[in-house]
Amino acid sequence: MKEFEFTLKFSFPNSTQDPQEYIEALGESGCDDAIIGIRQKGRVALQFTREAVDAFSAVKSAIQDVKRAIPEAKLIESTPDLVGLTDIANLIGVTRQYLRKLETTKVNFPQPVHTGKVSIWHLFDFLQWYEESFQKPVNLSIKEISSANRQINIAKEWAQLDHSTQSKISSLGL
Repeated sequence: MKEFEFTLKFSFPNSTQDPQEYIEALGESGCDDAIIGIRQKGRVALQFTREAVDAFSAVKSAIQDVKRAIPEAKLIESTPDLVGLTDIANLIGVTRQYLRKLETTKVNFPQPVHTGKVSIWHLFDFLQWYEESFQKPVNLSIKEISSANRQINIAKEWAQLDHSTQSKISSLGL
């Protein structure tokens, strides 16, 4: 068994619901390995440190535990996945300036998912590129959890599309 650290963010259909009501239920449903954050009504964030055979199993079991306690909860995001340069720098122990230099000088630097005032990358894409480009190993559990989170977040977004749109997109051969 390996230990994985990740955060799940959920919303409730009734945004006036006080998430404080769910803390005991979350603990009883198996979320006793999470720090629960309830800054905003209608939302809850759970920072897990969970043991599992692999990262996907860790995240999947955590989502199932939350849904058992709060069936109407909707997953907003599983992190780490979408990150900026500062997030990446903190995770791999380099400066943001160093990453910015790589971004502007390396042709094969991963393409961001979003560009704007702040660019955002899938953490897994960056870690894979960094490891291959610099022959420097990255923390395997972070790499595994970022891959699992990416897949879960993409699947969540895909599921929100109607079937007709899913078919049209599938036919594009992306």
